[in-house]
Amino acid sequence: MNIKTQVTKMDAIVAQGAIVEAVKEFFAEDAITSDYGNGGTKGKPAMIAKMEGFAGAIDAVNGITHHHSIVDGNVSASEFTFDFNMKDDSKIYWHEIIRRVWNDEGKVIQEEYFNAE
Repeated sequence: MNIKTQVTKMDAIVAQGAIVEAVKEFFAEDAITSDYGNGGTKGKPAMIAKMEGFAGAIDAVNGITHHHSIVDGNVSASEFTFDFNMKDDSKIYWHEIIRRVWNDEGKVIQEEYFNAE
């Protein structure tokens, strides 16, 4: 499986704001995630539930910018800026690096988020 192709496809879906769909399509069933300061998830169903809850809390998408991605073997790093207005009147502005480890089938088995500000 060509990991660079998978990264390009997944990043394009995320950049369109379809984060739940990206998880459904590209995560392995046993994938784990870790977040800077907010814990993580174990397993694809937990990540889908987390992303559905997050997406449901967004009132307006002000912008999602994909800056760059790099791939080295089965590891990728993608830089994004996310700018959201939330339904609770808060604002989210994240500039982050998303590091992913991919399996041989082209599915994400580990995803970590790093604050890039």
